[in-house]
Amino acid sequence: MKIIIPMAGRGSRLRPHTLTTPKPLIPIAGKPIVHRLVEDIAKVSSEPIEEIAFVIGDFGAEVEADLIAIAEKLGAKGTICHQLEPLGTAHSIWMAKEALEGPVVVAYADTLFRADFKLDMESDGVVWVKQVENPSAFGVVKLDENNVISDFVEKPKEFVSDLAIIGIYFFRDGQKLYKEIEYLLENDIQKGGEYQLTDALENMRAAGDKFTLGKVDEWMDCGNKAVTVDTNTRVLNLDKEDFKAIPASAKIENSLIIEPCFIGENVVIKNSKIGPFVSIGNGTIVENSNIDNSLIQENSKISHANLSDTMIGNHAKYYGVSRSVSLGDYSELDFKSHEA
Repeated sequence: MKIIIPMAGRGSRLRPHTLTTPKPLIPIAGKPIVHRLVEDIAKVSSEPIEEIAFVIGDFGAEVEADLIAIAEKLGAKGTICHQLEPLGTAHSIWMAKEALEGPVVVAYADTLFRADFKLDMESDGVVWVKQVENPSAFGVVKLDENNVISDFVEKPKEFVSDLAIIGIYFFRDGQKLYKEIEYLLENDIQKGGEYQLTDALENMRAAGDKFTLGKVDEWMDCGNKAVTVDTNTRVLNLDKEDFKAIPASAKIENSLIIEPCFIGENVVIKNSKIGPFVSIGNGTIVENSNIDNSLIQENSKISHANLSDTMIGNHAKYYGVSRSVSLGDYSELDFKSHEA
């Protein structure tokens, strides 16, 4: 089985954190979003993963090497494809068209999920969905009396269904999707200036392919700061047994760690209370602070802070007061200097 991960978007809603790090590579509980995503897919698939094709923008050689390493950790070949123009969901998959053969999973790298089922390899396709309160903001599916998808509707203005497509799909025969996307491109079939995957899916359904539902128990978004911090909290809570051990390289002095928390390598925590639901990346120093429900990345320094619902990037410095903060990489906030 092959996996295609379209991830060329700018991640503008998660700025300033995505100004220096592509959103799918931002760590959640110590592991990049895209790494967790492919692990989630592997858990529901009974087929070995042969190849993971990452569709990216101009992210640079270091990012490409990181992605190849993620694929190799799962025993798969990593392939880098490029989408340099934002021409839609179908177009992004087309950039990895060489991987569209045999069984294929397509997963957009801005969401995480948990599901208690095994992938149905006998279906023509599976579309992962989640029941939502505001379906007009999503692509949705309609079902027939046999619980088979009867229609795909992109952001309906009037209610047709509350089963939102979360951006993860399985195709038993990738070549069928290849031909449908090729048809969209050759005939310039667009909506809103973009080639939509839902148009290709609807054409496949109309031709006789039967798509079934992959319902998820947890759907975790990483679109902006608030939901990314919430996703960090939910991952820590769902996998709390994985986060009990603190690395031997970490130095914890006169401090209380309230589980669940992720503590990275070479972290230093002094005179502080950390947790619950805090992730602290490798090499970060925290002194004289109280922090809960927050996501702090690598090689940063936090001092005299009282933080909650906070996201702080890499190589940042915060000398703080009580507040919820969104501080990007290589940034600095020092409230002590303002008070002087």
